[in-house]
Amino acid sequence: MIVSWWSGGLTSAVACKIALQKYNDVKIVYIETGSHHPDTLRFKKDCEAWYGVEIHTIQNKKYEDHIDVVLSTRYVNGPGGARCTGELKKNVRFDFERNNDVTNQVWGYEFTPKEGNRAIRTIAQYGYTHTLFPLIEEKLTKNECAGLIESAGIEIPEMYKLGYSNNNCIGCVKGGAGYWNKIRVDFPEVFKAMAEAEREINATCLKGRKFLDELNPKAGRKSKPIV
Repeated sequence: MIVSWWSGGLTSAVACKIALQKYNDVKIVYIETGSHHPDTLRFKKDCEAWYGVEIHTIQNKKYEDHIDVVLSTRYVNGPGGARCTGELKKNVRFDFERNNDVTNQVWGYEFTPKEGNRAIRTIAQYGYTHTLFPLIEEKLTKNECAGLIESAGIEIPEMYKLGYSNNNCIGCVKGGAGYWNKIRVDFPEVFKAMAEAEREINATCLKGRKFLDELNPKAGRKSKPIV
């Protein structure tokens, strides 16, 4: 079986479509984190209709969402990466790999130098997964994926319309100052919850050890729009 990872984003959505057209015995899998925008579920249904197959959902049932991971483990970011990524995504994927006969894994890395380097690191770190990168092979960028999805009659996820460059967890601990200032405006309840979690565990998700409740509202840069 080939597993193609659907994340709720534009690139993974197109990568899954190409995988279904190009390979046999493909299973589309979504790792639920509990922190997605509600519109992601609408996008998921639209993609299922586009693919003609179900997107299977797997999840770590121990945690409610990424903020729950921060509070429960008392850890945000470190040399080994974000704890929520490990608990909600990586460990769930590892369990899936152990319990299924997976021959290859499809990732939605786009055709850019940055994502090309990311693909090289993925191959080096997880070579046993026999990775496939259809967007890189087809030379497709995120903007081009947006065009393909809209040409299929599917609306892009709401997070992109709001000006975010990804449709991942709302309040991602890997985000910078500009990202968090946008979250402060668009999702004030998430900003408040993460700021309170930081103070509770005495650790911050921002570089430079500045807490979210100390962040200058004008700090950071805006994301480039998806067009």
